[in-house]
Amino acid sequence: MKTHLYLSLFPEALILSQLTPAEFGRYLASGPRAHAHGQALFMEVDPGFSHPYFRLDVARSRCVPHDDGSPKNSVYVSIYKVLEHVPLSVLGSLYLVTEEGRTLALEKGVLPDDAEPGLRMYQEICPKRTMVASNLAPGAFGDMLTKEEQPLWLPKVVYCDLDLGELADDPEKGSADNLPYPQIEHIRDCLRDVRNDKRKSTKTVFRALAASIFFRTVKTGFYVAASGERLYYPMPERSVLETTHYSWWRSAARGSAF
Repeated sequence: MKTHLYLSLFPEALILSQLTPAEFGRYLASGPRAHAHGQALFMEVDPGFSHPYFRLDVARSRCVPHDDGSPKNSVYVSIYKVLEHVPLSVLGSLYLVTEEGRTLALEKGVLPDDAEPGLRMYQEICPKRTMVASNLAPGAFGDMLTKEEQPLWLPKVVYCDLDLGELADDPEKGSADNLPYPQIEHIRDCLRDVRNDKRKSTKTVFRALAASIFFRTVKTGFYVAASGERLYYPMPERSVLETTHYSWWRSAARGSAF
């Protein structure tokens, strides 16, 4: 029976499991007895990965089938500073799990061109959960967060960019009718600040978010940044989500966040 190694982002943890990604997603979202738990995001890690920070040998010895032959759901390896100690080179697919336990796999893609100007809003996912308004493109935003020369920086960070609709071009008068975010006027103020103040490239919108995302608002995709390194997981076009991944999309549209 194959043993998988997963990096959970909601919450941050390194976990061994004999469940396939789809089964593991259902397990994280609903639990073993189908009691509602919530969204999940996790990444597949090279099963041969090892690092002195983690006691993987001990955990692997415990990840064995149950007496009745059923697979082991989970053996937690670590719940502290996990992302920091996992190199980007061993990360595989990223999985987005709805509250109903439906899983969408995202594969690595080519990093988009950072030259396009404009206002943006990011949701930092791991290791901290913060929403940030910015005038930086996605790659530059990750570089800023992981720049060691700064007083405050992160060794690694996972984040996504969020759709702003008309607010990206006109934070004062742009329509926000189709945006599900709370406190729209506060968001408008933050966007104005990073547009008008040349000394400021970011402004925190919400400091502590719930462990969830409005998946339908993810604009280009998900990013993993470390000092000098980046990974990009593009979000499928909406037309693809509505056809090829219809069941997941319908489930995601019913989900909640914040």
